[in-house]
Amino acid sequence: MALKATILKVKLSLSDMDRHVYQDFSFTVAQHPSETDQRLMIRILAFALNACEGLEFTKGLCEEDEPELWHVNYSEEIELWIDLGLPDEKRVKKACNRAKKVRLYTYGEGAQETWWQKNSQKLNKMNVLEVFSLPFEATQQLATMISRGMQLSVTIQDGQVWFSDESHSILIESTQLK
Repeated sequence: MALKATILKVKLSLSDMDRHVYQDFSFTVAQHPSETDQRLMIRILAFALNACEGLEFTKGLCEEDEPELWHVNYSEEIELWIDLGLPDEKRVKKACNRAKKVRLYTYGEGAQETWWQKNSQKLNKMNVLEVFSLPFEATQQLATMISRGMQLSVTIQDGQVWFSDESHSILIESTQLK
């Protein structure tokens, strides 16, 4: 018998002073049985960093041809493709051919630098791609915030991200690799 996804309700209050986005969001997120708490929280972080009208969570791990989040316009063109982790160069290239803009958020302990050294030469040629490295310790702390009903607050100013709930406040400073 297959394991079922865990359904989580999220209320997110966003104050993005860098992009002048101040909005409250309510959404439901499904956590795939194989998805770690850290990865799920990074998906929510990616949503906050890119919040705009039309940004949606996709089937993610369940669908190989979809990113974690995307913004598809009314003409069914992919405006923004957001992926997580350390994908192979072919997946990133395919995303760049399908979308107007691609953002990749890398994370993980120790593997990001090796992955970037291996792939940077090819990835730097992809004009629509932006790559951000998330610090392992901070994203690991995000996992402590997970619950079935989350009330989160995200404040973004000068590239610093403060991610908070009722009992935690975590500073996340990503590094833009490309």
